[in-house]
Amino acid sequence: MTATLETLDGLSRRMTLNLNHAEIEAEVSKRLGKIARETRIDGFRPGKAPLKLVAARYSGEIHGEVVSDVLLRQFSQAVQAHKLNVAGHPEFVTVEGGGFLVLFDVFPQITVGDLSTIKVTRPIVEVSDADVDRTLEVLRAQRVQYQTAEREAKDSDRVHIDFVGSIGGEAFEGGESRDFPLLLGEGRTLKDFEGNLTGMKAGESKTFDVSFPEDYFAKELIGKTASFTVTMKSVQEAHLPEVDEALAQNLGVHEGGIVKLREEIKENLAREAKRRVQARIKEHVLNGLLEITPFDVPASLVRMERRALMEKAVTDLKSRGVREQDLRLNEETFEPMARRRVALGLLMDEVVRANGITAPQEQVQALVDEFSRSYEDPSEVVAWYHQNSERLNEARALVLEENLVNWVLKHAQVSDEPTTLEKLMGTK
Repeated sequence: MTATLETLDGLSRRMTLNLNHAEIEAEVSKRLGKIARETRIDGFRPGKAPLKLVAARYSGEIHGEVVSDVLLRQFSQAVQAHKLNVAGHPEFVTVEGGGFLVLFDVFPQITVGDLSTIKVTRPIVEVSDADVDRTLEVLRAQRVQYQTAEREAKDSDRVHIDFVGSIGGEAFEGGESRDFPLLLGEGRTLKDFEGNLTGMKAGESKTFDVSFPEDYFAKELIGKTASFTVTMKSVQEAHLPEVDEALAQNLGVHEGGIVKLREEIKENLAREAKRRVQARIKEHVLNGLLEITPFDVPASLVRMERRALMEKAVTDLKSRGVREQDLRLNEETFEPMARRRVALGLLMDEVVRANGITAPQEQVQALVDEFSRSYEDPSEVVAWYHQNSERLNEARALVLEENLVNWVLKHAQVSDEPTTLEKLMGTK
């Protein structure tokens, strides 16, 4: 066997392998002889079938196996001889004359840039009583109950209506409904339509015109005016639960009442704030590492990641009820994300390796304990992690990332920026 190596663009390599066909045929004959001694063929005693009959049945399959085995072995030997660090899966291509081309990528040599040039803004936030109050209001709104109101409808009321619409005296698709529920002020329907419902009482009917705007989702209705006749079936007003012990129990706090509930809300908000801060810092650190460390990314790894991202997206969409024939995804769409993920993975691996960054078991356990605190029975969550090595490995990977980020922060330019929980959460 001879092997020649060529450097193509970037990290791409091409190797030519020329196999010794006499050796191939000798190995094929050896394996066929073994099969002949062990295989039972109808009409013959075990091991007594003629070799020509065995060869006629198995030679094609055996020849393919032998060539594959030899190719992989010779490629592996050539890789070791040339001290190559192969990335992804090599592609074997038959060429004229019985030789083979092997197309593959190698991993890049990564030299991390000047960490002191990385700039990181670290959000500083304290959870306030006002943050707890806002969260309580959200929890109350999630448990709202509606009761019949003997008055005219107004914003925030829930109404049920019958309506019939027509354009030029003709009915149109989607222009009619019975007992249609609507929360006034939510903006679910056109503003002119909702506006005409305000002030109506249960039992009243009303006819009015509505023009469809240029950005209306049903293209065939854009610019047209419809006449609607609406009958108000019911008007219901919102009633929020009181902030009392009953609400606390409804939220799973059975002892300590509102005081304990507020404490738990504050703890949960603090955990979420910490998670958001860590995510923001991590994003700044990783972006900074990429900016100061340019390097080529193996195309084969990008293709593999791109395919994996698309398969994940397809699975997710199908789980949400999207039909396969309605999927309009293309692998190229995932190219930027795949390239970034591969680059970050390689870069982080190099920083971890070069600087001896580890994930000590006590840190992993502390992270699992932290995860468990947001559940009703923390011990069950801890046991769940320890029942599966893959779950613990996921926690270990998170610890490793955190330690990497903290290591970079020691060398980067870090500035603190006081902020509010609302801004951190993106709600203001």
